[in-house]
Amino acid sequence: MDELETALRAAAAALPADGPPLADRALRDGLVDVAYATTDSPVGPLLLAATDAGVVRVSFAREGFDDVLVALSQLISPRVLEAPARLDAPRRQLDEYFAGRRTAFDVPLDHRLSRGFRARALEAIAAIPFGRTGTYSSIAAAAGSPRAVRAAGTACATNPIPLLVPCHRVVRSDGSMGRYGGGEAAKRLLLQHEHALPA
Repeated sequence: MDELETALRAAAAALPADGPPLADRALRDGLVDVAYATTDSPVGPLLLAATDAGVVRVSFAREGFDDVLVALSQLISPRVLEAPARLDAPRRQLDEYFAGRRTAFDVPLDHRLSRGFRARALEAIAAIPFGRTGTYSSIAAAAGSPRAVRAAGTACATNPIPLLVPCHRVVRSDGSMGRYGGGEAAKRLLLQHEHALPA
């Protein structure tokens, strides 16, 4: 990742000053497999990454953005570059969500980082509407394995696209919050924002 970015930056430096920005040129020339950008939010800074297929990763600062980018370079492609233009739509939709003007996202998602039961569990999570919650047991049942409650929890914990796939809407059967990748305070804030705190 570092070598490619260094090479791209060197190539960009050799371009005329009025040429297109590095990221735009790299995207146009098909040199970027994973584009990323950061954005601010009420739950802290977020990193969004997308492939040609759609958003593949959303991460909270506590996960370590550098670690996330390294993982993406290993799991998908070393051709990772900061290219905010590719993330304009999801960043705008997140802004609208936090401003109270959006209750559902309609950006393409790339689900390649989830497989098997986890992928089915994330599908079930994606079906939980704004303002509602589900339980780990209901997610396990919807994913076809009613006894796999713990695995449903793991699917939530390893959800590569939180917020867009709303794992914050999954709570314990007793109504307690359960763990969340962005931290319990972030989960509580999101559920309060959606007026969906369990009784």
